[in-house]
Amino acid sequence: MWEAINNFLVAVDDKVWGVPLMVLIIAGGVLLTSRLGFLQVRRLPLALKWMFKNEEEGDGEISSFAALCTALSATIGTGNIVGVATAVCAGGPGALFWMIVAAFFGMATKFSEGLLAVKYRVVAEDGHSLGGPFYYIEKGMGPKWKWLGKIFAFFGVCVGLFGIGTFSQVNGISSAVQNFFDPDKTNCINIPFLGQYSVAVVVSSLILAFCVAAILIGGLKRIATVSQIIVPFMAVIYIVLSVTLIICNITEIPAAIVTVVKAAFNPSAVTGGVVGSMIVAMQKGVARGIFSNEAGLGSAPIAAAAAQTKEPVRQGLVSMTGTFIDTIIICTMTGLSIVLTGAWQVEGIEGVQVTTYAFQNGLPLPAKFTAFVLMLCLVFFAFTTILGWDYYSERCLEYLTNGHKKKIIVYRWLYIIAVFIGPYMTVSAVWTIADIFNGLMAIPNMIALFALSGVVAKETKDFFKAEKHKL
Repeated sequence: MWEAINNFLVAVDDKVWGVPLMVLIIAGGVLLTSRLGFLQVRRLPLALKWMFKNEEEGDGEISSFAALCTALSATIGTGNIVGVATAVCAGGPGALFWMIVAAFFGMATKFSEGLLAVKYRVVAEDGHSLGGPFYYIEKGMGPKWKWLGKIFAFFGVCVGLFGIGTFSQVNGISSAVQNFFDPDKTNCINIPFLGQYSVAVVVSSLILAFCVAAILIGGLKRIATVSQIIVPFMAVIYIVLSVTLIICNITEIPAAIVTVVKAAFNPSAVTGGVVGSMIVAMQKGVARGIFSNEAGLGSAPIAAAAAQTKEPVRQGLVSMTGTFIDTIIICTMTGLSIVLTGAWQVEGIEGVQVTTYAFQNGLPLPAKFTAFVLMLCLVFFAFTTILGWDYYSERCLEYLTNGHKKKIIVYRWLYIIAVFIGPYMTVSAVWTIADIFNGLMAIPNMIALFALSGVVAKETKDFFKAEKHKL
């Protein structure tokens, strides 16, 4: 039965993430990059400066840095460690090239999303800020397009409950915990209707569900507080490990880069025919890249709307740094590590095992220590992603139900239950479900970005013209 379900999901995924959607997302990024005059290159230093410098007297619930960390908490997760591995294994090393290309143009997309989120945000009756694609669709494109905002919000709820927010993250955590504590599954218990699972998986799912419940009850400010502590700390540790691996294998880097570029356009020349189509490499790279940095997906602007700022352009720049940090820095390091060590060619391993193999064989450190640190990074990255996506999906549900508090509370408990059952889903099914909902969520958001690209360009031009003497 599971095989039939998985085959069906793969068929749907191939349709959703076909050439049309990839063209839509890349074309959107290219259009915005052109209209903004390659802003992601010219204004990156300023964006990185403003990332840490909070705006005084701004409206909103949390600082711009806290909003960025909340957004990063939802983006820096299993996509950076597991997602890159699955992309390179399924699409060949060339998938990394297309991931970086998509992220470059995605920076302009993320800038536009953050700008529009602040420009069209509203304040709820209890004082908290609300914003995101559903509001810039309704207010920017006009009330007659509200149905498109509703569609986005519906898929946003689904992505949180069945995709990025729960199953894929929890599955990544449980796999990492099992690989470290019980790789041979020597201590297992039988769960009715599900089968045998390692005690490490069962215990980790219980602990995870409890911790998630404890934090979610505190709302956005508690999520932001936890994210501001965990995200920067774990990101630095992971980057240090990755840089060390790359330095230790520095003589192999030129060959690895040639392999990545060659495989991007002629995969079969590198993979020996396992991946024979450039479209497959592009599909896996773009899909996993979007999964990781969420540029074009429309999720990050939901957090950006809560930032304490009066300037939409300023928040757009801060939001843009999320894609730069997530994909162009962290995902590239993961991908290079996998290609440098040949981990993508090792048979019999998948997901987090691929990245673990790369770090264990590429670092001059004890294998057990490396596996432990990588496990911690994955656990904390995925944990904060679970928190961030609960906030996103609750705001989507709030829009769908006109702020019906009881329905949101019920959803929160369903979310916690989904976190608990996530470890018992198969790896392939989990990632396929996540891909499908990602694609469906991106469509209405990209339509809005095309429609409102003129607004983005005008706001940006006016802002820098007015602020020129200050910059």
